[in-house]
Amino acid sequence: MQHEIELSILPEHISDELYIINQGALRLKIVPSRIKSLKIRKRSIDARGKQVVFRVRVIFFIDEVPAHETRHVEYANVADAMPVLIIGAGPAGLFAALRCLEKGLRPIVVERGKDVQRRRRDLALLSKEGAVDPDSNYCFGEGGAGTYSDGKLYTRSNKRGDVQRVLQVLVAHGATEDILVDARPHIGTNKLPHIIQAIRHTILEHGGEIHFDCRVTDIIVSFGQVKGVTLAGGETVTAEHVILATGHSARDMYELFHRKRWLAEPKPFALGVRIEHPQAIIDQAQYHCAVRSEHLPPAYYSLVEQIDGRGVFSFCMCPGGIIAPCATDKGEVVVNGWSPSKRNNPYANSGTVVQVNLSDVPNSARYPFALLDFQHEVEERAYVVGGGKLVAPAQRMVDFVQRRLSADLPANSYKPGTKSAMLSEVLPPFVDHALRRALPLFGKKMKGYYTNEAILVGVESRTSSPVRITRDNNTLQHPQIKGLYPCGEGAGYAGGIVSAAIDGMNCADAINR
Repeated sequence: MQHEIELSILPEHISDELYIINQGALRLKIVPSRIKSLKIRKRSIDARGKQVVFRVRVIFFIDEVPAHETRHVEYANVADAMPVLIIGAGPAGLFAALRCLEKGLRPIVVERGKDVQRRRRDLALLSKEGAVDPDSNYCFGEGGAGTYSDGKLYTRSNKRGDVQRVLQVLVAHGATEDILVDARPHIGTNKLPHIIQAIRHTILEHGGEIHFDCRVTDIIVSFGQVKGVTLAGGETVTAEHVILATGHSARDMYELFHRKRWLAEPKPFALGVRIEHPQAIIDQAQYHCAVRSEHLPPAYYSLVEQIDGRGVFSFCMCPGGIIAPCATDKGEVVVNGWSPSKRNNPYANSGTVVQVNLSDVPNSARYPFALLDFQHEVEERAYVVGGGKLVAPAQRMVDFVQRRLSADLPANSYKPGTKSAMLSEVLPPFVDHALRRALPLFGKKMKGYYTNEAILVGVESRTSSPVRITRDNNTLQHPQIKGLYPCGEGAGYAGGIVSAAIDGMNCADAINR
């Protein structure tokens, strides 16, 4: 017999299975010895009251032992099967490849960047010397943007597909089972590369292919049917089913669509800054304490305001994290954030961004890449104001709101360096205005947030793609090109690791159908 109930557990007891069994027995009015096992189905932190607790949904097995669960996924050997060409080895591309294995299709993945081991060296140069390799950086390379920028798995994409299936695949390839139960699952940048390598090995072992350093320069189409792609080295790869999963920073692919006059449209996105506080300030505010308990993780926050009908919100919050340089070309500054699995760095950072609507950008009704150009202009201004070598323009929070150049900047985690600047010289006026109005309001919602100990680092601009590549809602194919499946964040159909993975699986399913 099984009973599922919700319990409130003090942080110091959250890892004590015997304590949880005793609490369950009290609630179920049975002796503890009748509970033979338990399974935690969902776990979250509730910090709304004075006493912080974990809310835990637990299945108790009474007078029975649960059947053994296996997380192994069976994949066919597809060495001689019909090929599916996948452009990009990010979450969308890799999960599309795994789904192809399940469906008896042969995935051929071409990735412009490097494998995770070689990619790591380019990221070191990016942080230390400000040297950007356009094909190997935080956005391009094996695993995509998520590999070296945190691995947060929180999503609201349940309607798009099976979130739990994505998490189970990650567990099968080495992720901790905690991601199956935590309300805000997180893997960590230090652990993700090993998981990505394991996924690569699964694909190769079952007859799939993965090719690195292969940037696609053309998509070959004949009489409305895709026939394959041309690579930068002049080689061609043929296939009549192509999944386009290039990520949200592949501007050269958008330019290709523009030259070919293939359908695409502008898409609203969000733009702003990355804000970093000492983690202790966030812990004190969220946990109502002077010092965070050793039994609690570094605190998280989520903030949102409406300013003149425009959304301003925190995005991709990284407790115990680091601000990273995420430029994909020379002459631009782009920032993002990541955390290691233990989230044990002394700072907390979050993107804090403002809605950018089609009406904010001239020509967006006539030119599908107007918002893309707008995004790039802001990134170029950030580079100029920062002074080069990926040094980022920055300002203390209260100074920013009060339009005052910061006399100095607090210590922070952004390794290429920060330069005191007026962020109003970088941000579009409507973004600058909305942020100034919103930050003091955020401070009223969360004690200690509005402080000059916090630093604003510009710019956070790659929140999502400012372009949507058109596709049919039923077949998921581009309406002008049979066999071409725009997919994931880069095509405008996802907004994170999990939603991109789901979209990749959906495209593979569409091909199978």
